[in-house]
Amino acid sequence: MPTLSVFVDVPMSYKLEGSLLKSYKQDDHPKKTFLAYRVCMSEDGQPWTSPVVTKLRKQIAQDPSLNYEYTPVMGTKSFIQASLELLFGKQSQAIVENRVGGVHTVGENGAFHLGARFLRTWHQTSRVVNIISFQKELYRLIFQDMGFTVNEYSLWDPKQMHIDSTIFINVTKQAPFGSVLVMGNIADCKLTQREWTKLMSIMKKKRIFPFFDIPSQGFSSGDLSDDSTILQFFVAQGFEFFCSQTLSKNFGIYDEGVGVLAVVALDNQHLLCTISQIMNFASVLWLNPPALGARLVTSVLCNPALKEEWKYSLKRVVENIMLIKEKVKEKLRLLGTPGSWDHITEQKGTHSYLGLNSQHVEYLVKKKHIYIPKNGRINFSSVNANNIDYIAQSISEAILFTVNPGVSSEVNDK
Repeated sequence: MPTLSVFVDVPMSYKLEGSLLKSYKQDDHPKKTFLAYRVCMSEDGQPWTSPVVTKLRKQIAQDPSLNYEYTPVMGTKSFIQASLELLFGKQSQAIVENRVGGVHTVGENGAFHLGARFLRTWHQTSRVVNIISFQKELYRLIFQDMGFTVNEYSLWDPKQMHIDSTIFINVTKQAPFGSVLVMGNIADCKLTQREWTKLMSIMKKKRIFPFFDIPSQGFSSGDLSDDSTILQFFVAQGFEFFCSQTLSKNFGIYDEGVGVLAVVALDNQHLLCTISQIMNFASVLWLNPPALGARLVTSVLCNPALKEEWKYSLKRVVENIMLIKEKVKEKLRLLGTPGSWDHITEQKGTHSYLGLNSQHVEYLVKKKHIYIPKNGRINFSSVNANNIDYIAQSISEAILFTVNPGVSSEVNDK
């Protein structure tokens, strides 16, 4: 008699590999291009890694003094301290007053998992979480699984093709008292000082708890401190908040999944109590965080020469991406592509919206073998000297072809 599987009624949740990447890998077209990578890409089409990290990996592997003892649940003190100083600055008011701390987290969403569990247990005022970001974020699922009601809002206005910073004010005005406001990759959105002041005033009155996401500090402007300036505003105004700090992307150690849940409290006693509870949750989830990624980060941040070398490599990447965006915009202009393309260079970071509709995207994927997400937000670090002309020509063709579907393409699939 056959044994009935325990998993007989379990449906498939999602494809194990993204369908877009799978289609790209199966495509044998010579000019196929994939513009949906999550990681920053180098000019040779490989995941970018800071040169200083490559050197350090070899040194660490040959260091006879290292042992493989378990790391503390909280993470090593030197790693946490270096990460927090990178995020807030050594002279930060919160650091000086000893009311900021952190816990080493695993994976890009590790900090959100710890933060959500803490808020579910100890923040009983409201079960509403509002997420403001540039795209749908995976951590919304974490809050949903924790029993929160989650509302998502996009900063990108596809009709006007610009960043709508007024969304912050509108959402906070409508948010319930005591709710949580998650601000995704806030470095890519520059509100004025006056706008931030207005936003913080509303949040204080409604006791809205801020939860920041800094997933790639330095990749937005090329300036590490500039990309986290907003945290200083909230510290100065006396806010308590969480911040997810991911250190995988800006060091190029994507496979390490290393990050920190930073906690800012009103005083040291509140901080210690909060960190102790978060460590309990971490003990249940992973107990001891992996050491290699933290060692690499700490070695760079605690060595002035290595830190400067790393900062320089970040700046070069950002400058190259900005140059690529300018070139794409100019090529589209010279090709006579309908519309304005200023929005490409107005956006910061590795990923930016092209401003294409579903027909344009479908045309690029099916006719030109250029694989981009349905929302048209591409990874500009994947655009390089070898493919920029083909990409620009294809975008122009997609616009013209969908405007006038009767126009035939003489260059399709060549």
